[in-house]
Amino acid sequence: MRENFVINPKYSHLAEKLKDILHHFSQKGEYVAKGERNVIKMVQLEGISFNIKKFKTPNAFQSLVYKFIRKSKAKRSFEYASKLIDFGINTPFPVAYFEVFSRGLQDSFYISEHIDYDFDFRELIHNPRFKKRNEILRQFTKFTFKLHEKGVNFLDHSPGNTLIVDHGNNTYDFYLIDLNRMRFEPMDFNARMHNFRRLWLSKTMVKIMAQEYAELSGKSYEETYILMLKYSRIFQKKINSKKLRRRKLFN
Repeated sequence: MRENFVINPKYSHLAEKLKDILHHFSQKGEYVAKGERNVIKMVQLEGISFNIKKFKTPNAFQSLVYKFIRKSKAKRSFEYASKLIDFGINTPFPVAYFEVFSRGLQDSFYISEHIDYDFDFRELIHNPRFKKRNEILRQFTKFTFKLHEKGVNFLDHSPGNTLIVDHGNNTYDFYLIDLNRMRFEPMDFNARMHNFRRLWLSKTMVKIMAQEYAELSGKSYEETYILMLKYSRIFQKKINSKKLRRRKLFN
């Protein structure tokens, strides 16, 4: 059994305490999310709240891939978060990652600072009457434009992966989470519009966001709107078709 623990220098004084929590993860902290694949718990140390994400244990083949070929999801999350911070893009501050190896990768954990957010992007989708919705959508579009300008292709740019903090006075901060699928590369206009597809945008939302993105990018509103709507509809149709096939399969 081999362990690999990497911690941000900011929190090096908490290294031993955090490792103890990781070694006793099932008995420590409070559940934030408990899914089929991943588990997130919140712990407190010295008055600071941390989120610890335990990734699903990989199967035998995957464990060897993560040992010899590909970085673990925990390591990628830590490294990608560090890059985002360097770019001036908000994400919960990366604290540490922890990997346990036997013949291959057995378990992996990612630790970040806890964010007290007010809502996530999903609420803007489900509630068309959400207070100041249009303004938030415009600011979110500016945030996404900044990602694209920095060459950040967030492959899981979906409704649940952006946390939003309301500071009042029409000021909002956006924080990316679930970072392990990301590429850092130049993005042409087509790739940028394709990146909006997972957000499950309504036609009204596309109109608002396309107008803002067009102004920021120097492209025409018509071209921006057509491409953003096109990729959104293709993705939505694909997901809805999958859901329909599953219903038919189990009925």
